Amino acid sequence: MPALFTLLHVNKLSVSRSLAPMLSLGVFAMTPLSLVLADTAKTESSTLTLGTVNVQGTASGPLSTSSVLSSVDILGGDILEKMPVNYSWELFSRAPGVMLTEFNQGTTSGKISFRGFNGEGEVNAVKLLIDGIPSNSNDGNMPFIDMIFPMELDSIEVVRGTSDARYGLNNIAGNVNMLTRTGGDYTKARISYGSFNTQETQLAKGIESSNWTQNYFFAYQKSDGYRDHADTDKFSMSGKWFYTPDDDSYRIGLIARHYETEAQEPGYLTEDDARHHPTMTNSYNATDKGTRRMNQVSLHFDTDLADTLAWSAKTYVNTFDDRRWTQYWRTSAQQERDSYEKQYGALTSLTWRPEVIWLYDFALEGGADMQQQNNKSERYKTSNRVRLAQTRDQQFDFDTYGAYMQAEIKPFESLKIVPAYRVDKIQGDFTNEVTERDYNINDYGLIKQPKLSMVYSPWDLASFYANWGRTFQVGTGAAAYKIPPRDSDLAPSINEGWETGIKFTPADWIDGRVAYWQQEASGEVSRRLNDPSGESDNVGETRRWGYDLQMNLSPDDRTNIWMAYSWQYSKILQPSATLPNSKGQEIDHIPHHLYNAGIRYAITPALQLTAWMNGQTNYYLERENTKGTYGGYVLMNLGATYKVSESVSVDLQLKNLTNRYYEYVWYDPDGAQASLHSPGDGRALYTGVTLDF
Repeated sequence: MPALFTLLHVNKLSVSRSLAPMLSLGVFAMTPLSLVLADTAKTESSTLTLGTVNVQGTASGPLSTSSVLSSVDILGGDILEKMPVNYSWELFSRAPGVMLTEFNQGTTSGKISFRGFNGEGEVNAVKLLIDGIPSNSNDGNMPFIDMIFPMELDSIEVVRGTSDARYGLNNIAGNVNMLTRTGGDYTKARISYGSFNTQETQLAKGIESSNWTQNYFFAYQKSDGYRDHADTDKFSMSGKWFYTPDDDSYRIGLIARHYETEAQEPGYLTEDDARHHPTMTNSYNATDKGTRRMNQVSLHFDTDLADTLAWSAKTYVNTFDDRRWTQYWRTSAQQERDSYEKQYGALTSLTWRPEVIWLYDFALEGGADMQQQNNKSERYKTSNRVRLAQTRDQQFDFDTYGAYMQAEIKPFESLKIVPAYRVDKIQGDFTNEVTERDYNINDYGLIKQPKLSMVYSPWDLASFYANWGRTFQVGTGAAAYKIPPRDSDLAPSINEGWETGIKFTPADWIDGRVAYWQQEASGEVSRRLNDPSGESDNVGETRRWGYDLQMNLSPDDRTNIWMAYSWQYSKILQPSATLPNSKGQEIDHIPHHLYNAGIRYAITPALQLTAWMNGQTNYYLERENTKGTYGGYVLMNLGATYKVSESVSVDLQLKNLTNRYYEYVWYDPDGAQASLHSPGDGRALYTGVTLDF
């Protein structure tokens, strides 16, 4: 099955000639798309691509992400590998419509979110996958994203919306898949140094023979951080081994990853201290820190059972070992928070592509997945990291089982319809080790999620698409179980969303997209982040909606310009009885506007200059909208890359050019009873050398 496993290099071509229609508000104009993709999916996809990526042929194998008729964006590895970031979630600053929440607290560094969901950790609405392997922790957070460094990436896929039937748990607003390099003969190394004594080394090696591909990666980074008491030290390593026989009848592979980090936490400041002394820390944060160890091992198998029938399967093990000491306020106690998770899972799909005489094209895919989690959560009241009392000792199993069916139907060349249906089932049990009491999980029943998408491309200048679908949210931690005083089963919160948009390509050097989307939740729940019980609050019935707009221009071979803007809004339609004054108010930490823009210009074939900006407006701190608004910023950045030779390049990048003050802010109702602030990095300069043999 050479079509499934042959890696194709994407040549430069205008995005307008690539994948045809749809939304997605990408910054995707810098290095346009692939002739390969243009030939195979001219008018049947909503995907936009930024940069150069390796794509797998679609003649066989599972339906690809570009088959999802929603807001799909792909970031190529070439624009990611030289970005100076402390954590890989920062790479998403180049993705349209994605909001970054920057805690800047050691291992709890930050997070991505989109579609009107915030990154606070109360509702984690984005499913993370690494090489197709589910990689969220039990609470829906995305710590495993830290395992991936920029040079290891081949591409990042971002799917926004409720119409992707492939995934269930955590797929509330969409999903992201971080795809690392597979195959190839290469030796790459990158050494960089920059502000705050930031030092980083990345090494990547690819070995490919007639039957075997091997890929190895190692990275090490340390930094003193912008603020006092913000040192970080981490490393990551991985190996990939894949085998394909001479007749290409199947491919089998093993991927293994390991990551460790230790990081200090500078803590949160008062508003006055943050504004006037942004680099300071508090004396009571002197012993705050975090350690984290993660492993991921996965086995992959793909084969063509017949000319029209393909089978794909993956199985995996994730381990997560996290310890954190943190104190939010001078009168609050320091806490030790320990999480230990083991996840076992498998995913499989069967894809049938028969010839149907009365259809232009047709494909039918069925899939199933399961994930078993064994979790332990402990918390202690501490002083200078010495335990004084235990406040939580919970052990719980959380298992999910899901299945889906979807069809790609093309009655004629310009119309594609994708009906889909997914069901999920949740099982598990809970033990409070302090009281030695056991509890059953909520019987959520069979969670049904119908979906429907379509795209119509009557002419080359414009394509129209629409989708509708349901996703779900259930409790995490203790909130998923029937623990007194709760003794009756809870229903899942059903998120029902739809989206419609137009992609227009008036000329081969310009394209753009505009879209409108909406998503409603029947009974949203929010994690109590600072509660030893691990319970959740009922937010109530909510609605989110917004517009996305994107323009990409390539007026000549030297110049690429991109612009993206997202307007998003949220409202609590019917609140819970515990917070009635939140009715009609906005959900906290959701800015109305997200935007980014940039230009890349090649002065000579060897010298390339880049300038880009990104920003957002203010947000409310709590659901009653009474504590003010914070968090808005506009950050300007500059970059230059010079190719010394075919194998050596040097680069210089200046982040936050104007030294703009910006911050993450939250409201502490327990200790400070005021807003607490975490300043972002000031102006920073980074330089690097990249070797590519």
